[in-house]
Amino acid sequence: MSKATFATAINCMDGRVQLPVIHWMKENYQVEYIDMITEAGPNHFILNGTEEGLESMKSKVKISTEKHGSEVVAVVGHHDCAGNPIDKNEKVAQTKKSLEIIRSWEPSVTVIGLYVNENWEVEVISQ
Repeated sequence: MSKATFATAINCMDGRVQLPVIHWMKENYQVEYIDMITEAGPNHFILNGTEEGLESMKSKVKISTEKHGSEVVAVVGHHDCAGNPIDKNEKVAQTKKSLEIIRSWEPSVTVIGLYVNENWEVEVISQ
């Protein structure tokens, strides 16, 4: 039996964005499973969250990369986010800044930015 393959998504808790992100990541990274770390407005949270909250998120990312062997981590923003109700351009900028923080936690993995648009389609912000 082959070893299970994983990727990681730091995604919004909003249920509308879960499946589009899972399907996109499975298709584009040929993995079986997506470890989902959720937060309301995760791109805002990464930039402005409490030290305790960020340490918790960092710990979850490390479990995914170290225990599950995830080699890619996505930070996801989306249209109509109740936890981070700002326009798309601001959200994209936040996501790009968030990528640098995640890269500092996990320099050996690929960190990408994604945006789920008003049609619930995944757009690549940064790869």
